[in-house]
Amino acid sequence: MNPPAVLPSRPLPRFASQRPTAAAAPQRIDSQSLLSGHRELIIEHGGCEYRLRRTQNDKLILTK
Repeated sequence: MNPPAVLPSRPLPRFASQRPTAAAAPQRIDSQSLLSGHRELIIEHGGCEYRLRRTQNDKLILTK
């Protein structure tokens, strides 16, 4: 029977090709410009409609 494997106490160094890459910053858009003064907006995505609505408390709700 083989003895149990011993794990290193710290992670092994990564090769340059294995380094995580920085993700691009997500695009930002102001909700007022998105809604263009309206309370509701229909977004089409993947053949479905989604409704983005601004509530009386100035919150956003996205529903399918």
